[in-house]
Amino acid sequence: MTARYRPHVAARPSWRCRVCGARWPCSPARLALLGEYRENRTGLLVYLGSMMYDAADDLAGTCPPEALAARFLTWARPR
Repeated sequence: MTARYRPHVAARPSWRCRVCGARWPCSPARLALLGEYRENRTGLLVYLGSMMYDAADDLAGTCPPEALAARFLTWARPR
């Protein structure tokens, strides 16, 4: 029997990964997103920015904006 891949997606409104429970985007989600947007880093940052906007709304008062920026955007910037 082969293991079925389960995508690491966010559970709202907690913004925890539905598979591993880590803060989303978790490491497996980051790797998958980098692969999916391999040729379009700008598109990845636009997507993550929109997710960050939704997370800021869901997590209002519990997570400072600079922490959300680090969590959603900083890791995806080109090096």
